[in-house]
Amino acid sequence: MTATRTPVARVAAVRRRGLRRVFFVGTVLAVLAVALVITALSVGSVAIAPDDVVTALFGHGTRRAEYIVTEVRAPRALTGALAGVAFGSSGAIFQGLVRNPLASPDIIGITMGASAAAVVAIVVFDATGAPVSISAFAGALGTAALIYTLAWRRGVSGYRLVLIGIGVAAVLSSVVSYLMTRAQVRDAQQALVWLTGSLTARTWTDVGPLAVAVLVLVPVAVVLAAGMRPMQFGDDTATGLGVRVERHRLGLIATAVGLAAAATAAAGPVAFVAFVSAPIARRLTHGNGSVLVPAALVGAVALVGSDLVAQHVLALVGIVALPVGVVTGVLGAPYLLWLMATANRMGRAG
Repeated sequence: MTATRTPVARVAAVRRRGLRRVFFVGTVLAVLAVALVITALSVGSVAIAPDDVVTALFGHGTRRAEYIVTEVRAPRALTGALAGVAFGSSGAIFQGLVRNPLASPDIIGITMGASAAAVVAIVVFDATGAPVSISAFAGALGTAALIYTLAWRRGVSGYRLVLIGIGVAAVLSSVVSYLMTRAQVRDAQQALVWLTGSLTARTWTDVGPLAVAVLVLVPVAVVLAAGMRPMQFGDDTATGLGVRVERHRLGLIATAVGLAAAATAAAGPVAFVAFVSAPIARRLTHGNGSVLVPAALVGAVALVGSDLVAQHVLALVGIVALPVGVVTGVLGAPYLLWLMATANRMGRAG
């Protein structure tokens, strides 16, 4: 009896260690994210001590500190953190669902669809503010529906979804380029800042819808992610284990698209955050369990940290403040090149 239980006990012990590591990594990432947000609320042209930041957040600071923290800096920092959570979760779902590291919303065209719709709103309809964000959200959803429809062949193959998404993104990129060449200088400048991805001048109006989307869709994603692991062994195996594959896949894709669309509408198509969050989380957790929550926290850390670099760190070497998308692009592009080079040497498509 002992001999038959030993392998089971060993597997259980390994799983417990894995879960402890996931919990530890998640806790460290959450603390780091909170620390970065408090730092973002502290630094600026008017420096505020961290303890004064906490006091101001609870409404017990000076009027000046409360205004700077709650009205100027908090919307920007929270938009960055929530958008990072949404991007990270979305990327983890796409990459886990189709088992391809290239399958993130900024690679397969979801955010490009949002970008194209936003540029149309800015250049053609002279829109600003909320209408641009609404257009971006609708553009992301419409593009996702188009990609899913084109990829459908009695089911959705991961590679087909990626390839069709890249093709749709190329077409939409051409549309954006054409509109930029026809735009007035003022509209082109506004569109270029939006296309890069920026947290500048964010208000509580931007935070509200994004917070609702994250609070609703991330728990849904966590529940649906439980069925993702059987699907990674193939549709037939997952079906044999009782998973309704196409319904489950459609729910996961809809959730991931909603998260990516909400984040893009609030912060713009910030490059590579969704792309790198899940691989980093997977390395930190050694692949134990679902990486959805760790990837979401990595996304928050990456986006808030990159915004701090873009705003303040580069100023120390005489570089003017940049949109956050510039920093994430500089950090994420080498990873994409490394991934492609590694996949090429291994003789596979990623």
